[in-house]
Amino acid sequence: MIEKKSRAVEIKDLKFKYKDQEKESALNNINLNIDRGQFVVIMGPSGAGKSTLANCLNGLIPHFKRGEFSGKVIVNEKDTSDNKVSIMAKEIGLVFQDFEAQLFSTNLELEIAFGPENFKFPREKIKERIKKVLKTVKLEGLENRQPSTLSGGQKQRLAIGSVLSFEPDIICMDEPTTDLDPLGKLGIFNIAEELHEQSDLTLIIIEHETEEALNGDRLLIMDEGEILRDGKPEDVLKEVDFIDEIGIMSLQIPKYFSRISNLSQDELPLRPEEGLQTFNELNLEINEEKYNQILEKEKQRSDSYGEKLIEVKNLHHTYSDGTEALKGIDLDIRDGEFLAVLGHNGSGKTTLVKHFNALLEPTEGSVKISGKETVDSSIFEIGKKIAYAFQNPDHQIFADTVYEEVAFSPKIRGVSEEEIDLRVKEALESVDMLGYEEEDPFSLTKGERQRIAVASILSARPKVIILDEPTTGLDYSEQKQMMDLIKKLNEQGHTIVMITHTMWVVSEYAHRVAVINEGKLSMYGGIRDVFKREEELMKSYLKTPHIVSMSNKMGKTFLSVEEMISCTEGGR
Repeated sequence: MIEKKSRAVEIKDLKFKYKDQEKESALNNINLNIDRGQFVVIMGPSGAGKSTLANCLNGLIPHFKRGEFSGKVIVNEKDTSDNKVSIMAKEIGLVFQDFEAQLFSTNLELEIAFGPENFKFPREKIKERIKKVLKTVKLEGLENRQPSTLSGGQKQRLAIGSVLSFEPDIICMDEPTTDLDPLGKLGIFNIAEELHEQSDLTLIIIEHETEEALNGDRLLIMDEGEILRDGKPEDVLKEVDFIDEIGIMSLQIPKYFSRISNLSQDELPLRPEEGLQTFNELNLEINEEKYNQILEKEKQRSDSYGEKLIEVKNLHHTYSDGTEALKGIDLDIRDGEFLAVLGHNGSGKTTLVKHFNALLEPTEGSVKISGKETVDSSIFEIGKKIAYAFQNPDHQIFADTVYEEVAFSPKIRGVSEEEIDLRVKEALESVDMLGYEEEDPFSLTKGERQRIAVASILSARPKVIILDEPTTGLDYSEQKQMMDLIKKLNEQGHTIVMITHTMWVVSEYAHRVAVINEGKLSMYGGIRDVFKREEELMKSYLKTPHIVSMSNKMGKTFLSVEEMISCTEGGR
């Protein structure tokens, strides 16, 4: 009997600096051992070195991505420096952060089969793998679909499936939940845990979401190319000040108790159930008067909304392939609102909002903008009132300079040069990007490119701004910056419609929420009213942030840590 190797990954004195990198190394003196069967989560802000580390594990660095490389990376007793990527691929499967770049086959079945075929699995085994993997990643019944026709979340699960198919001993996923609904995120970790329990599979997951990190055996925190923490997730995530300082979103429950009690770090609860117990043990109370003041302020805001800008009546939409995406939606959006559109992957969210600016037309029913049917208006005409920022800013940006990009919309509307200058300056100022006029947009960071994409629609001075997943791919501090910008635009008079899967963003920034489930409007109203109905949200594959869940158990609904702190009294 062959004795199983106990060590899956061994890294010694690893340093790497990209060829054109001017600053410090991307990785600096990494020493790391990962035992077989461990479930390791790696977290850190953008630029911490997480993806670079992942690319070192299968030999992409140093074989394909050139630079100054030193140290040792041993995976399943194979030195990555001495073995080609094609050899390492048998040992470790890597799901890239840009998962769409990983998909290239003409249907799902062929995508799943590609790895096993290349590794010369027997035909019958390949058939078994396709069936098992599609079930694991919940894509059964879609075998003949083209990957390009899937939702973002489905594509992400397919990319994971394509790696699972050839049964590597080690799987590394680089931010595998970025495009998934909340229960979809949980589903990926459930898949990971199932695989983990069923075999000696070693899992390495790079992740932004701290709640999901609790599922791991071990948590590494990286910044500036170094590993700063390495321990059990429940221990590391109790270091609230450190987590905040590093630029990761700290867990809400320990953060709340660290601010309102004298509990030691070790005593801090992590989850809503533990939080409720600790709240009662500390004899804490909620000040009813302060809570009612929050509710009254919310009502005043709602009463201040203006006229109906968008009216949707009995909206149905069926695609040319027969897919019925919307099944009778009714909703109104008023001037000054900030509406979040939520739902599981493939629920119909994007289909709905594309009707607001006539990118799609109703199969049945109607959509009116300021009282006029979209079918009676041109996209150009609607574009004066309603602007759309796509999920990926690179699908929107095309010009050689930031100035040209932001100037494009007013230019095609025949605005004078003097007015264009004024609008470009105004738009860049709104997104804190003044001084970038001559920069190449594609040389900027993703967060900066998203700001330029928003500026390019602001220059048209639209009444309504639609944003599709504006925080995807951003770390916590970048997400905060983007959402603070969107909040500012709303306060300046823009009506905001935002599709998102990031529930804390909805909780802390949006005013109202529309939940789409299987093409129908399942929940619709104020954030607080909807978020108190957790069981109903779960049916739409959504789950509330931890602080909301804990407060709901007390009979109140707080939408942020700060809000709950402001109403907390008592204590021993």
